[in-house]
Amino acid sequence: MCGIFGYIGTQQALPLLVEGLRRLEYRGYDSTGVAIHGENDVAVHKTVGKVADLQAILPGQVEGTMGIAHTRWATHGGVTQVNTHPHHAHDGNIHLVHNGIIENFRSLRQHLEQQNIECISETDSEVLVQMMALERAQGATPLEAVQRTLKRVRGTWGLCIMFRDENMLICARNGSPLIIGQGEGEMFVSSDPHPLTSHTQRVVYLDDGDVAVVSRSSITMHSGQGRPSQPNVTVLEEEWGESELGDAPHFMLKEIYEQPDALRQCIAGRIDREMGSGRLGGMRLRHDTLVQTPHVRLLGCGTAYYAAEIGQMLIEKMARIPAVTHISSEFRNNDPVINPKALYLAVSQSGETADTIAAVKEIKLKGGQIFGVVNVVGSTIARLCGQGVYIHSGPEQSVASTKAFTNMVAALAVFATQLGRTRHLSKEQGRELIDQLQQAPHLMETYFEDTGPLSEAVDLLAEAKSVLYLGRGLSASVAKEGALKLMELAYIPCLAYPAGEMKHGPIALLEEGSPVVVVAPNDHLKEKTLSALHECKARGAKIILIHEKGDSIASEGDVSIAVPSIHPWLTPLLTVVPLQLLAYETALRLGRDVDRPRNLAKSVTVE
Repeated sequence: MCGIFGYIGTQQALPLLVEGLRRLEYRGYDSTGVAIHGENDVAVHKTVGKVADLQAILPGQVEGTMGIAHTRWATHGGVTQVNTHPHHAHDGNIHLVHNGIIENFRSLRQHLEQQNIECISETDSEVLVQMMALERAQGATPLEAVQRTLKRVRGTWGLCIMFRDENMLICARNGSPLIIGQGEGEMFVSSDPHPLTSHTQRVVYLDDGDVAVVSRSSITMHSGQGRPSQPNVTVLEEEWGESELGDAPHFMLKEIYEQPDALRQCIAGRIDREMGSGRLGGMRLRHDTLVQTPHVRLLGCGTAYYAAEIGQMLIEKMARIPAVTHISSEFRNNDPVINPKALYLAVSQSGETADTIAAVKEIKLKGGQIFGVVNVVGSTIARLCGQGVYIHSGPEQSVASTKAFTNMVAALAVFATQLGRTRHLSKEQGRELIDQLQQAPHLMETYFEDTGPLSEAVDLLAEAKSVLYLGRGLSASVAKEGALKLMELAYIPCLAYPAGEMKHGPIALLEEGSPVVVVAPNDHLKEKTLSALHECKARGAKIILIHEKGDSIASEGDVSIAVPSIHPWLTPLLTVVPLQLLAYETALRLGRDVDRPRNLAKSVTVE
C-alpha cells in the first residue's frame, strides 16, 4: 500500500527519490513527500496528490546526497498535508517514513503528552519519531533510540529513519516489507524490489524484527534480540526491470495484452508431455506426499482468492480429493484446525498481502505444510513458505490485476494436473490438458485479433446503476473476478453470483434495461446457465454474453462476445479476458484513472 524509498550515497538524492516514488505509484496512495539531508539542515517537501503534484512544488534544486521519500495510503488520519510523510521529531533532528499500523499509538501519544511533547498530525506514525527523539534526549545512540522505541510498540512497521546529525539511515521491519539495495558506494531502500532494479540487482531483504544501520558502503544488521549479523545479499531476477509503459496508453491495457507471453513464461519447463503431468520442482513434493494428502486448502484475498477458487475446483476435478478455499482475513481469526498431512497454498501476486502472511504464520505455527503461489521473487510469503511456485508474470504496475490472475490459474492448473496424475487422472486425460494449456497463449492472441463488440457492451455498462455477473462452476469465479474489475476501475456497484443462486435474492434488483454479464462457455453447465439467462431476460435485463466462438447460444445475448474454444477445465484463462477489457473500456468511458483507481492499493500490507 504505502511506498518507501530511501537513498544514501554520492549522487544528488532528490531526483533518485522522485523516480523511486514514481516507480512505487502502482501500489496506490493519496499523498507523497520527501526529506533531503542537506549540509546544514533537512529540507522537507510534501503534498496531497500524486508524485506529479509533488514535482510541481519542488524547488529547482535541493542539495543533499541522503534522503527518504514516501507515498501514503491513509489509515489513521485524513488525507492532509500535515498527515503526509515524512514525519519529523519536535526538535527537527529525526525524520521518518513508515508503512504499517501502530496498534498502541494512543497510549504512546498519551505518554508523549505527559513529557510535554505534542504530536501535530493525526497519524499513528508520528508517535514513533517523537518517541525516538525522547530516547535521544536521554542519551541513547540512534540505534538504541530505534530499538528501545520498537520494544514499546505493538503493530507492524517498515521504517526508514534519518538523523540530522548522522550520515546514515536506519531501517526496521516487522510485518511490512523493506529491502536494501547495495550499489557501489551507495545504498537504496525500498518497500518493493521494482524501484531498485534500475540501480542494482544486489539486495538484502529484511526479516521481521530486523534493524539495519545503512551507510554509503555498509549494512549492519541487528536481529530482534539486538545481536549484529551479516546481511544476506541476494540477486534480483532480470524480469523485474521490464515494466516501462512504452507505447501503451495505460499499464493495464499493456498487461492485458502481455498475458499470452506471461502465460508461456509461467508454464515453461513445468509440464511433462509424455506423462501428461505437471512438474513443479519448487514445491519439493515427494510422490508419497502427493498420494497421501487428505485434502488441499487454498488461501487468498481479492483476485488471488478467485484464482484460488478456480484452483480448488480443478484439484477436485483432477485429483478427486477435497479442496477448500479460504479468504485469508477470515482464516486465521476462525482458529482453523490444521492437518499436518494436508497441503496449504497461499496465493498472492505481491507476496506481501498482510492477511495472507498472517494465515501463513498460523499454519506454520500449527505444523501445516504451506506453499506459496506468488509473483514477486523474494517476497515475504515466498520466504516464509520456503517452497512453492513463482507464477512469473513479471512486474504488474496497474493496481487492477490481470496477467497475474491468469498466471495464478495456470500455475494452479499445473499443480492440479501433477496431483491428479498420482490419483484419478489418466495419462491420456493429462496429455490432453497439457496440450490445451500449451495452446492457451495462442488462443488468447487469436481473441485479441477480434475482441468483439466491446463498445456496445460498454454502452450498457457505463450508464448502469449496478451490474450483475453470473456464471456456473469455474465460470462463477470468473464472474466474480470480472465484477471485481468493473467495480475497482469504473466505481459501478457490482454483484457476482453463481447463476443458480441468482433467483435467491439478486433477481429483485433487475428492472428494464439492467445489464447482466453472463459467462457461459461450452461446458456441462451451459444449459443450466442459459436458464438463469432467460430468467433475467424475462425481467427486461440486457444480456452481455461471454461464449465460445461458433456456439449457437450467441443469439441469446443482446451483446455477444466470443472467445476461442478450449478444454472446459481451462475456460477461465480465456473467458476472463473480455471481462478485463470491458472493465478497462468502461472506466475509460467514464474518465476514471485506470491504472490507479481511488482508495485502492496494489499491495495490501495492512490487515
